[in-house]
This record gives sequence, C-alpha cells and structure tokens, in this order.
Amino acid sequence: MPPDAAATLAARPQRRPRAAHVLGQNIGLVLAAAILLASAVVFTLMFVIQQQRLPGSFEITSTVNNTMPLAVAAIGQTVVVLTRGIDLSVGGVIDLTNALAAIFLAGSPLHMIVVSILVVLVGAGAGLVNGLLVGLGRLQPIVVTLATLSIFQGLAIRVLPQPGGSVPAGYTNLLVNPDAPTALIFLAVAILGWMALRRSRLGVELFAVGNDEAAAVALGVNALRTKIVAYSIAGALYAVAGLFLAANATSGDATTGNSYTLTSIVAVVLGGVSLFGGRGSAIGAICGAFITTMIVNILFYAHINPLYQAFYEGLFLVVAVVLGSLIGNLLRRRG
Repeated sequence: MPPDAAATLAARPQRRPRAAHVLGQNIGLVLAAAILLASAVVFTLMFVIQQQRLPGSFEITSTVNNTMPLAVAAIGQTVVVLTRGIDLSVGGVIDLTNALAAIFLAGSPLHMIVVSILVVLVGAGAGLVNGLLVGLGRLQPIVVTLATLSIFQGLAIRVLPQPGGSVPAGYTNLLVNPDAPTALIFLAVAILGWMALRRSRLGVELFAVGNDEAAAVALGVNALRTKIVAYSIAGALYAVAGLFLAANATSGDATTGNSYTLTSIVAVVLGGVSLFGGRGSAIGAICGAFITTMIVNILFYAHINPLYQAFYEGLFLVVAVVLGSLIGNLLRRRG
C-alpha cells in the first residue's frame, strides 16, 4: 500500500460498530433492565428461602397492580423531563383525579367510561396550566409545579375531605384484576404508544428542545407549543395513574398520591432518563417504577424495621444511580 494511502486510512475516523452505537444510545435503558433483573432475582431468592416456594400468581399480580400507578406517572414525568423540565405537581394531580374517580365512578359501564374520560381531561387541564405557566410565563418548572402541587392538593381535599367513595368491582377488575396480572396489557399499550410518540414529529421536538432549545428553535421547532403539549400529556397520564390507584384501593383518598411526586422522579432517574433533558426512554422509566416496588418488597422480606425502611430505600437508590452512572459513562467512553 502506498505511504500516502496508508496515511489517509490512518487519519480517517473509525466508525463505531453498530452494536456499540446502539448500546451507547440506549445505555440507560439497558442498565435499568439489568438492575430490575437483579432486584427480581434477589427478591425471588429471599421469597424462596422464607416461603419454600417460588413466587406465584398472587405475588406477581400484587406487584404489577401496586406498580401500575407509579409506572404510568413515571411515563408522564419522562415526557416533561425530556424537555429539560420537571414536574412536582404529580402527587396533587393524582390526589385530585383519585378523589374525583372515587366519588363519580359508580354507575353503568357507559357512565364509568364518560367519567374516566372527564377525569383524564381534568388531569390534562392541570398539565396545561403548568405548561402555560412554564412556557408563556417563562418561569422555572420546579417553582411552578411546586406551587400547583399545593393548589391541586387543596382542591383534592375540597372534593374528598375524608377517605371514602367507592369504585365498582367491575372497574377494578378491568384495570387491576386481582386474580391475574392483566394490567400488563395496559403497560404494553403504553409502550407501543411511547414508541409511536418517539417516532412522531412531536417526539423529535421533545428531544430537540431538551437537548438544545435555542438550536431547536433555530431549526423551526416551536418550543413553547412543545412544552405546553408535554405538560398536558403528563397531566393526562397522572390522571390515568389516579384512576389505577382508585381501582386498586377500590376507594379514594385525597392524600395517597403525595408519595408519587418523588417516586416518579426516582423511577425516571433509575430508568436512565437524563434530568438535563434530551435523553431517555419511558420504557426505562417503567423499569425504574418496578425497581422501586421490588426494593420495597425486598426490604419487607428482609424484615427491616419499618422505621428504617426509608433509610435503606434511599441508600439503595443512591448506590444504584451512582453505579449506573459510572458504568454508563465507562461504556460510552469505551464505545
């Protein structure tokens, strides 16, 4: 080979193998799936040691049903975080929609369908308020959503001052069947919806705004509209989470959604979604939601004193996030 040709080849940048490129682009999702698998194995081992049998349909169904509200809320949080925002009003929207569902769902099948649609629209309206304040008002998302969190919680208490209401058994069986993990069907639909969104113009704009808003605007992306739509979609998903929560509890409580504000963010982070926007997947956030549930199950079977469970949960999450970040950075550099 002539010397000049050899020099040209040496100077030419080497292409990364396709497999390495795909892994680098989806490292967050891969790590989330790995952590979920590891936590499931640990839980299974602890369960077998104590119960002398493998987890059965009851344990699997309970895990899925208990995770559904968080998984749906985490998807909504992902949509917002992708735009480099954050939504602290999750718990308030879930409280409000949960209370509305518990009061108004009882009735005929048609009545339940109409009420469910109206509840989702209430959630979308709450998200629209957030989006308008963040977009038009140019206010910090953390400030806006912290304020609306209190507003929505106050409205929820007004709607349902005390725990109560009733969710029809048929509605519960449809959303969170206690006899089989049929709720996984809804998760499959959510994943398909995410995949469609990811490939749509709106999905591209969500990632573009999160990566570099100024550059996205220069390329013709309407950043204001994108943010408003993102928060509205998130609000609608929080309302769906409120419906799942009401169905699982068969009643309403205007305070049960409070914990989902932080846990939805935890699920997003564990799912490999970047809090700096522009990178991540709702599928990873779903994995993060199940990881969070598995942690609670592991601590229960480890007979950890309930007073110290929050400490161990936080410690595990910090270790998981730090190790995941270090491994991800290492793989990206080597790729």
